[in-house]
Amino acid sequence: MAVGLLPLALGLMADDQDSTLKVISAPLNLLPATPPAPVFQRAGIEHQDHSPAESEPSIPEEQRPVSGSASSAIFDSEPGEPGPVDEVIFLLDDDPPSNSTNAPIEPPILRDPHQQRGPAQDLSLESSPEEAGLWPRNYPPGYSGPSGIVPSDPGEGIHFVPVEDRWRIGYPEWNRHEPYVMGHPRLIDDPFKELPEDDFPFVKGRMLDPYHQNILKGDYPLIGQDTFLNLTAATIMTLESRDVPTPTTPFESTVLPGQEEFFGDPDQFFYRQDFLLSFDIFHGTDGFKQPDWRVRMSMIYNLNYLDVDELGIVNPDVREGTTRYRDDFALEEWFVESKLADTSPYYDTLSIRAGSQLFVSDFRGFIFSDVNRAVRIFGTQEANRGQFNVIWFDQAEKQTNSELNSFEDRHQNTFILNYYRQDFIWPGYDAEVSFHYNHDKATFHFDENDFLVRPDPAGVFSPHEIDSYYFGIAGNGHIHRLNVSHALYWVDGTDQLNPIAGRPLDIDAWMAAVELSIDRDWMRFRVSYFYASGDDDVNDAEGGGFDTIFDNPNFAGGEFSYWQRQAIGLFGVQLVNRGSLVPNLRSSKTQGQTNFVNPGLHLFNIGVDADITPRTKLIGNVNFLWFEHPEVLETFVFQSDIDDEIGTDLSLGVEFRPLHNNNLIIVGGVSGLIPGDGFRDIYSKLDGETDRLFAAFLELIVEY
Repeated sequence: MAVGLLPLALGLMADDQDSTLKVISAPLNLLPATPPAPVFQRAGIEHQDHSPAESEPSIPEEQRPVSGSASSAIFDSEPGEPGPVDEVIFLLDDDPPSNSTNAPIEPPILRDPHQQRGPAQDLSLESSPEEAGLWPRNYPPGYSGPSGIVPSDPGEGIHFVPVEDRWRIGYPEWNRHEPYVMGHPRLIDDPFKELPEDDFPFVKGRMLDPYHQNILKGDYPLIGQDTFLNLTAATIMTLESRDVPTPTTPFESTVLPGQEEFFGDPDQFFYRQDFLLSFDIFHGTDGFKQPDWRVRMSMIYNLNYLDVDELGIVNPDVREGTTRYRDDFALEEWFVESKLADTSPYYDTLSIRAGSQLFVSDFRGFIFSDVNRAVRIFGTQEANRGQFNVIWFDQAEKQTNSELNSFEDRHQNTFILNYYRQDFIWPGYDAEVSFHYNHDKATFHFDENDFLVRPDPAGVFSPHEIDSYYFGIAGNGHIHRLNVSHALYWVDGTDQLNPIAGRPLDIDAWMAAVELSIDRDWMRFRVSYFYASGDDDVNDAEGGGFDTIFDNPNFAGGEFSYWQRQAIGLFGVQLVNRGSLVPNLRSSKTQGQTNFVNPGLHLFNIGVDADITPRTKLIGNVNFLWFEHPEVLETFVFQSDIDDEIGTDLSLGVEFRPLHNNNLIIVGGVSGLIPGDGFRDIYSKLDGETDRLFAAFLELIVEY
């Protein structure tokens, strides 16, 4: 009705003497009537149905508009002859009629552009446009897969068609920058000439296309309307060249004849490749609330290769040479999850998860970050403003070279309780309180390379049990413009027989960390400080050196930092382990026991993150490191006057996402350690020199 009144008004206002504007009109019937014989257009041919039809009922006089009114013109007018093309306004986006001035213009919605039409056929008027194939068939975007919903009988009628599968409602395929968008003409000559040629908001995808919506990526339900599958396949390749202080084997043999230096050639090359396949099936409203139930399984096949220049590194047996190749398979993640209850009308829930699962106990992974066997109860409150976790781990032994889970028991249990509060005091600032309990039983274990890892091969290495209790607070977010991340932990407990101290210990140690940063356009400027207390007296029966349970901190450079990325060995143990900040003199982070007799650490960091382009990010860091109490090292290496300066750690990293997503990521970095006086005191050769240490790595991540 409104569409017809507009040209009618234009025609009434225009005078035949001064305007060439003509309006194509046709008598309108405001009462229900038998539709006129339809006109079908197929392949450029018009065909009118001349089948017999009942005569059109007349309109009663009392229902006709008042004579002389604008509305009465519709009833009194006769179909007009169209003028030249430049004098005609077509009410719909269509071509002018080619063979009949009396034929109504067929709107494009009644044409099906997806089908090749044959000769025109008479269609029953009782069939709906969809049944007749006259409506365009729109498909859901991406790759939706087959529907799991059986469609119901639409019944009689042509106006509404029920669509039970709400996830697979179709959208039209249209180009935002084409001259015609869904049949609507341009209003001006060339409004889009400076824009890209193609921009399709809704496009069909393929099964192997993870970027658009895909039933294999959890975008469409697999079963019914609430059961989804998320399939992930990935490969991660790491190439690394590094200089690490490497001892020779003076008591057995050396690679080069006449070699005397206690620390030999530091060059090493490392290759690692992981192939991951993960299945995640869950039931619930995807993206809106916690799933009702969930089943997840992740399998990893690992290849790793190490090439060094000294004997006794890949294996204590020097006959094994200087290279090592291993491959491992692990069922890394496997768990089931169920929602126990909805605790509020704001999607707050209480759930339980059992099996091998990833858990990070704080914002930065300072104390615990691992995938292992556990039972976890977790939930939210006050519209997700409060979040809590109660989790108990029964750890599995790690495979030595891949650091993946095995099926062997580790004889270690960890209990963690934490609570997060969003928008604590300041909007955008989140706070956390946590408690960790670690019970590490007395065991005797050699790793897969035949090195002793439990107990630590230092001092009195006898099996001993450790019970430690961590109490901590942490925060992360922003206070107005200032970004803040901080943590504070105190650990208490007992060690039945510490190897270095040679006696039972009462544990009393501290850790603190803070990072402040400010964003300036595409750059973030950071300063941070990390503190781990050290033990000031090996013989006082108190363990004052801080150690973690299983840390993987994202702090002060993280994976790009030389100090955090490299495992620096020292007489059967590690001064610092790979993926850790604390100089804990521990045989292995993955298989060794915590050691609270260590020198401690001060670290001051200056860093910058720069988003050079939407694809490229640079991460630069400078770390200044020194021991808190080097006296522990003096006792351990039987050397006096070790300085507290470790050195300066310089690193530069880059993250490149060529496809603007996480399906392909290239990560690379270079780093170096300029040794300080304390580091030289420990690792100097017989001539008193200590080489500067460099490392570089390249990581390629391809994910579906």
